[in-house]
Amino acid sequence: MRTCRMFPVLLMWCASLLFAQPSSTGATGASVTPPSQGSCNVSALPNVNQLALLGWYGANVVNTLPIGGRPNGLAFDGQNIWAVGGPTNSVSKIRANDGRLLGTFPVGNIPGYAAFDGANIWVTNLLDNTVSKLRASDGKNLGTFPTGKFPWVIAFDGASIWIADILDNAVSKVRPSDGATLGVFPAGSNPIGLAFDGENIWVANQGNANTVTKLRARDGALLGTFAVGQNPVGVAFDGTSIWVANSNSNTLTRLRSKDGKITGTFAVGSSPQFIAFDGTNLWVTNLGSNNITKLRDCDGAVLGTFPTGNAPVGIAFDGANVWTANNIGGSVSKR
Repeated sequence: MRTCRMFPVLLMWCASLLFAQPSSTGATGASVTPPSQGSCNVSALPNVNQLALLGWYGANVVNTLPIGGRPNGLAFDGQNIWAVGGPTNSVSKIRANDGRLLGTFPVGNIPGYAAFDGANIWVTNLLDNTVSKLRASDGKNLGTFPTGKFPWVIAFDGASIWIADILDNAVSKVRPSDGATLGVFPAGSNPIGLAFDGENIWVANQGNANTVTKLRARDGALLGTFAVGQNPVGVAFDGTSIWVANSNSNTLTRLRSKDGKITGTFAVGSSPQFIAFDGTNLWVTNLGSNNITKLRDCDGAVLGTFPTGNAPVGIAFDGANVWTANNIGGSVSKR
């Protein structure tokens, strides 16, 4: 039971325990909370036409694309969405503008999440304790490199690749050119989520500490550890604040990036996992309720809750649309 509680995103091991809720949850329509002005600049709010285009009052998923397997993470390379864990031990390349599947490429054993470094896609391989480097243009495997134990979530800081090594309670920093490990830095218990704020790496520690750790990206120095909600998973940066999805609290915590002070806690769906920022709003996957919640960045107001496929986990924004990886059912959704 401990493995399932600590690592709810490892769905291939724990599906029977994690998804004992009615399949109709969140799938019949959008639940929309009318936006309030709050502390936001009213002049900056969308007009009526913008509201319609963004789908505030619509619940339809733009498209759901079957890819097979148990997809977890998503990454966007500027033109394509890469879905990790579609067909067994592979990553799928999907053209973002029309959803066409461009290829499926083998990686390691139980691939988890992906990051784009400007030229290549990096994929974590959980059971191999490695990361795979694929050329984004054609999916060619450029190398497989060792990392820590149970690598899962991965991020790029503009210069280096960072990997959350769950069972090492640490994060690894990797040089993109050759996969060399530049450093291994302690984090909290069972690190799983990562985000870069322009200077620092933020790590969600899913263990009993319920914290996020702030590391200076240039040298891995520990700058602080801050309490958040229960069982934190995903982390995102909005240009000013760090947002953390608290899976067991059904909330997002917002922290000021400069000092880690909590500036808000916001209710979302059941078992929130990962977060994407679209420049104005936050989107979070709710694994337990089969939907995504959209929150206004400036004040955390809930703008809508929209259905996805079954068990959404990873999420990505492609500049126009939000994509989710639906772990059960083997699909990705675009809206």
